[in-house]
Amino acid sequence: MGRLSDRIFGLAMILVALVYIASATQVQVSFLSDPVGSKAFPIGVASVAIICCVVMILRPDEEPDWPELWTVFSIGISIVLLVGYSYALKPLGFLIPTAIVAGALSYQITPSVKGAALAGIGLSAGLFILFKFILDLGLQGFPKTWGLV
Repeated sequence: MGRLSDRIFGLAMILVALVYIASATQVQVSFLSDPVGSKAFPIGVASVAIICCVVMILRPDEEPDWPELWTVFSIGISIVLLVGYSYALKPLGFLIPTAIVAGALSYQITPSVKGAALAGIGLSAGLFILFKFILDLGLQGFPKTWGLV
């Protein structure tokens, strides 16, 4: 089944790459375009993907070791957290959602409440300082209604 799944995946990804190339050819080029052009990069990425997929089809791996059900569930939790994070950033600011999600993801890696809380708070504060004050991005630290950073 491993060889067949690699070949099916390779074919599916070739189709996705071809659709990606087709959509890249529809990009409108402005008169202030860079030397490479706005179409070349996505077409190049898709071309490399097609080459990789052809190699996958011609030389599939042996039967893969699929992850346990708990690992799949954990990945699903991470996806839900990250989607929720993207929706929470604007109304709650950067610091609170980042601390919660970074802590939850840290807990999934190493189940320690204290360590996850410290990682969440540390990452939130550290990334905020980096993005807001060093890279000068327009981040809102807390909800606008609080009137803070």
